Parts: sequence; structure tokens; C-alpha cells
Amino acid sequence: MSKIGLIIEREFAERVRKKSFIVSTLLTPLFMIAMMVLPSVMMFKGGSSTKNVVVIDNSPEQFVGRKLVSGKTVSFNLLEGNESISNARMMYKNDYGILVIGQNILDNPQDIQLILNDASSMSVEENIQNQIQSILRTERLKRCDLENMDQILADANVRVNSIQTLKNNDQEDDEKMEKTSTTASWLMGLILGMMLYFILIVYGQQVLQSVIDEKQTRVLDVMVTSCTPFELMMGKILGIAVVAALQIVIWAVLIIGASAFVMPLVMGGTDVEAALAAAQNVPDPEVLSMVGKFTNVSYLAGLFLELLLYIVGGFLFYASMYAAIGSAVDTPQDAAQFNGIIMMPVIVAIMVMMSVMNDPNSDLVFWCSMIPFTSPIVMMARIPFGIPTWQVAVSLVVLFISFFLMVWVAARIFRVGVFMHGKKPTWKDLGAWIKMK
Repeated sequence: MSKIGLIIEREFAERVRKKSFIVSTLLTPLFMIAMMVLPSVMMFKGGSSTKNVVVIDNSPEQFVGRKLVSGKTVSFNLLEGNESISNARMMYKNDYGILVIGQNILDNPQDIQLILNDASSMSVEENIQNQIQSILRTERLKRCDLENMDQILADANVRVNSIQTLKNNDQEDDEKMEKTSTTASWLMGLILGMMLYFILIVYGQQVLQSVIDEKQTRVLDVMVTSCTPFELMMGKILGIAVVAALQIVIWAVLIIGASAFVMPLVMGGTDVEAALAAAQNVPDPEVLSMVGKFTNVSYLAGLFLELLLYIVGGFLFYASMYAAIGSAVDTPQDAAQFNGIIMMPVIVAIMVMMSVMNDPNSDLVFWCSMIPFTSPIVMMARIPFGIPTWQVAVSLVVLFISFFLMVWVAARIFRVGVFMHGKKPTWKDLGAWIKMK
């Protein structure tokens, strides 16, 4: 076995045996599986229980209370007559709350009180607010004394809950167009981007700390007698890269397996999307598209394959910098000034990633997905939106070419820094080491 191969085997074996590796490998996919399963189960099994609200309406002829419509979220119980608030508070303690509507509600829409006997619920408050707003709007329009007012209001009362989006995939059959979901794409991109961020930071820091520890204990001084500094650096980087790649593969198998077997089992059938559509609380097209994304095995497999490519390219790119910095310093404290510079592009990538949902094809997002310092995280946030394949290919080619260039630079720092002890290097020193023949 080559010297680099021996170092790779040592670094790999040392890390996969750690409890932290086993725990993070198992917990991360469980978290992602829960994010896929729980929303679907909640939609399929039903939402929260119906809240009972007692209504005291002081408006003329109780015109507001009589038009409140009960539903799955809230059930209204209109009290007839002039019931006092004090008596209602004592008599209806077991109900969710008491809605008090003022006498001059039509001219003063803020004359409303909701006295709660339980913790507040945003969905209930939103339901009440929307209904009262619609009732007051209708009454105010009736003041205009137009003919066929009821018919006009009925025709105008249109609400678009969501838009069903489809991907134009050049298929002749319109029925074969792929359903898409902006929310699902953004959520998937966010998850994948954060996973890549986790890999870059955690395993990159492991490269840095490993080199510093072995330099402090003079283990590196011994190892370079049996191999070249370049072989030592590449062995460490590639060994930890294999650990990161293994973790991604395990995550992919567990998550895809859950998508293929667990989700249909939870839904009580083989077609999750059909099961949701047949449920009592039928989801809107956006929700169905989102569930379809999270339960599409081939789609998830493709995403994880691209994630693996960016993990390898991005990690090797950043790990070479971490290895160079680790060889140049003696303590983690000395590495802090250089580590901050390395972290800046990663932080920028996270900030850009958050704006991908607004426009995944904006100039800023596009160029950040091409520049190797930010491309792994930003491009993984863009990919779920269905960007052109050539952009992904160009981004990967640039990333791997940049990795080879960064390795060349890092190797020149590493070959000098590994023998330097007791001196805190400056940026000028690092530049001199790179130029040194």
C-alpha cells in the first residue's frame, strides 16, 4: 500500500470509531426523516381540536355574531340577550374563550375583545379576525345601496389559496409535466446547504486540529522521515474526506429508505400523495407538490449524489487550507487569525443561501454558485429549484480545478510550516513560503 494510502487508513479508522461520529451519523437522518414524516402525518391525521368560543354580540341585531361560521378550527356559540361578561366568564370556564363584540363595531372595527380561558391560538385568532373583517366589509358595502348587492358580493368573494406550479420539461404530453413546489425546493436546499456547511466546518476543523496536535507532540516530525510533507498532507485530507463521504452515504441510504418504505407505511398505502389528497382535510396543490418532492426516491437520490460531489470538492478545497494553516502554527489560538479569514466566505455563502428562495437565478446567487469559495453551499441551495445542468457541471469543474490549485498552494506552505516551531507566522511569512523553491 502507498504511503498516502496508509495515512488515509489511519485517519479514517481513528475517526469512524469515535462515539461522536456514530451519534451524529444516526441523529441527523432521524431529524430529517422526522421533518419529512411529521408534516404529512399532521395533514393526513388531522389538525388541532376545534376550539369552542362563546360570543357576546352587542352590535345592532347581533349582525356580526349571527354571521360567524363554525368550522374545524373554531366553533361559535352565540349568546342571546344581554349576557354580562362577568356571568359569561363564570359560566363558560371550560370553553376556549369569550368573544365580546362592541355595540359600535361597524364604525369602530377595533371594538373587539377575546377573553381566553386557555393558551392563545394564532389559527383561532386569525379565523375570527378574517371572518369579522369580511362581515364588516360586506355591511359597509351595503351602505352604497347598489342593486343586487348580495349577488355582487358573492361573485367578488374569490380567494386563491395557492398556485399549482409545473416544470416545463419539453414533454409533448401536458400530463407528464413535473409538479414543483417553491417551498419544498427552498426547504430542501436549506437542509442540504446546512448539511454541507456542517461537513465543511466540522471536518475542516478536524483537519486543522489534527495537524496542530501532531505538530505539538512532534509526531509530524517523525512521520515526515518516512514520507514527504505532500504525502502527509494529502493522506490526512483524503482520510478525513472519506469519513465525511461515508457519513453522507449513510445519511442518504437512511433518508431514501425512509422515503421509500416508512412514508407509505405511515400513510397506510403505497401512494403518499394520493393518500393525502383523499384525506378529509384535502391539502392544496402546493402541499401535495411538497410532499411529492420529499417522497420521490429518484429525486432524493439525485440530490444526494450531487451533494456528495460538492462535499468531496468543497471539503478538499477548504481542508487543504485548514491543513496549511495547521502546519504553520503551534496552537489553536495562533490559528484563530487565519481561521477567521477562511470562515468569511462560508458565512457569506450562508447569507446568500437564505436569499435563494426570492430568486435562485439572480446575478449574485449565480456568481456565488460558481465561485469555489461559496459554490458548494450556494449551489446546493439552488439545485432543488431545477436549474440548468450545465451550470452545475461548470460549477463542479471550477471547484475541482480550484481544489488542485489550492492543494499546490497549501503543499508549499505545509512543507515549510511543518518544521516551524515557536514562531507565530504572519501573512507575509505565508507568502514567502509559497514562493520558496
